[in-house]
Amino acid sequence: MTAKELRRRFIDFFVKKHGHKEILSSSLIPENDPTVLFTTAGMHPLVPYLLGEEHPGGKKLVDIQKCVRTDDIDEVGDATHCTFFEMFGNWSLGDYFKEEAMRFSYDFLTSSLDEGGLGIPTDRLVVSCFAGDKDAPRDDEASGYWQRYGFIKVDDAKEDSRRLIFFYGKKQNWWGPAGKTGPCGPDTEMFYDTCPDLKWFEHKPGTPAEKITKKLYYPGKSVCHPDCECGRYVEIWNDVFMQYNKQDDGTFVPLKQQNVDTGMGMERTLAILNGKATHYETELFESVVAKINQMSDAPAEMSEKEKTFSTRIISDHIRASAFILSDPWGVSPSNVDQGYILRRLIRRAVRHGRKLGIKNDFLYVLVEEIISIYGETYPELYAKRENSIKEIRLEEEKFGRTLEHGLKEMKKIWMPEKAEGAAQVSEGDKAFYIYETYGFPIEMIEEELNKDGYTLNKDEFTRKFKDAEQKHQDESRAGSTQKFSGGLADCSEQVCKLHTATHLLHKALKEVLGPDVSQKGSNITAERLRFDFNYPQKMTPEQLKKVEDIVNEQIKKLLPICYEITTVEEAKGKGAVGLFEHKYGDQIKAYKIGDFSYEICGGPHAGNTGELKSFKIIKEEASSAGVRRIKAVIG
Repeated sequence: MTAKELRRRFIDFFVKKHGHKEILSSSLIPENDPTVLFTTAGMHPLVPYLLGEEHPGGKKLVDIQKCVRTDDIDEVGDATHCTFFEMFGNWSLGDYFKEEAMRFSYDFLTSSLDEGGLGIPTDRLVVSCFAGDKDAPRDDEASGYWQRYGFIKVDDAKEDSRRLIFFYGKKQNWWGPAGKTGPCGPDTEMFYDTCPDLKWFEHKPGTPAEKITKKLYYPGKSVCHPDCECGRYVEIWNDVFMQYNKQDDGTFVPLKQQNVDTGMGMERTLAILNGKATHYETELFESVVAKINQMSDAPAEMSEKEKTFSTRIISDHIRASAFILSDPWGVSPSNVDQGYILRRLIRRAVRHGRKLGIKNDFLYVLVEEIISIYGETYPELYAKRENSIKEIRLEEEKFGRTLEHGLKEMKKIWMPEKAEGAAQVSEGDKAFYIYETYGFPIEMIEEELNKDGYTLNKDEFTRKFKDAEQKHQDESRAGSTQKFSGGLADCSEQVCKLHTATHLLHKALKEVLGPDVSQKGSNITAERLRFDFNYPQKMTPEQLKKVEDIVNEQIKKLLPICYEITTVEEAKGKGAVGLFEHKYGDQIKAYKIGDFSYEICGGPHAGNTGELKSFKIIKEEASSAGVRRIKAVIG
């Protein structure tokens, strides 16, 4: 099965057979969300609707969402982890719940190709459910539905048993809340057995002892199960049941609107359907891997395992970089926010290219390959092709110069007797200084040190690295423990008012700076708004004052705020502004603020501009080339 066929089969299953509305993928950059750098799951753009906002597509939705996750970046190179991936999802916003969601998942996985499913043998599946704790009971309801399909509880298993139900706690089988309070609930996960010839409790052959997770026991044995790290079981689908709302006092109360949020990984599923051991062997990576192998001239001492690892990292990182560069919001390599992650991905790919003996700039060639693989499905890759190649080449050239200069500085730092006046610092500080200043990966630092007979104190480096990473995340994400709401930091009254203020600001900027000014990003916390827009130069104090006055004038007018559900064409015909209107499908929401502003947006907003009380710009600065940033407060 091809990737194109799999995408279409998934969408058609829910649209044609089960009455869902298809919505398109949102941006990789979460709009207005300060808590995450990238869209990490399909639910990000939909949380306001999971909390009760009316979605223009209705109560049953299906999509394929582009995602980027960097928490597992050190795991990339194994058989399952990706930095960028496509997440298939179907959604119930207060419509169907557990029974129907699980039936849909099971039917799609196991029904025949002729029936619109994937035809996966039922005996290759095992599932997991929430085990229960002091906050919520064991999910016997979900377990009961699985038993209808022939699954049995692990406690009742025999040696030849298949289709088992495992039970885990919150770490494995519970979603949310994203912050201290909010929607949450149990989930049920589906796993594919990669070793069907083994008895159910046996581990994948050749598994190192440290990869065997000893948590379940059967007749005195350490058994294999979905949470074991041996790799036998691969998660392919997760159904989340949002049925509770966690309160400030830590209690859990039932949600008025029960929702279903599901996710199935494209890459893993495609590999399974085509009998491939990893996604790197599928059409999504095959030609990229071949290009890397053609360019490689690895040293003789490099093992096949090391070559494979480096090739996979390059393939993964260049794919993620190409998608980040082509995002509508526009991201370039930098030292902050999404640009920091992009730079890290590109430089890590360059470093592994050097390890493979690739001496010339090469990543731009791979970008072309990624575009040829994905361009038909994601046209933005073609639209941003020239810019993506330019940015990749510039960053690769810059890193090449940095490597050359950094190696010289590294010698001085580690051999102070050859560099008069060099700072005397500890090994961990030295290594981290090189890493932070020149972007050298730690394995490269260690390699260069070993050549000169030095041994790196990795524990000290790791401590410094973790401290810096935490500081960076705190600054970039404005607090990673806050609640995210796929468009707003939360749906509190204050945040909704600030969201409304961004609409007023957007229109005021157009009036003062010209109609070509448009939004290039936004970020809202409960304390302030941040708004990025295209403009080639610093705004004058007079321009800032004029913008501020226009917004405050609209606040004083007590303008009513309302929305209508319409089509993109109708809204545009009436003068509506909007960047991501396509993500809603045929029907969109367009918010009106009196006769002043008309913008395509998912909401939510204040009910009246008077609720904002006042508007004050506190800072105007450069964000990136050709993009300015305004920070402002209300009240």
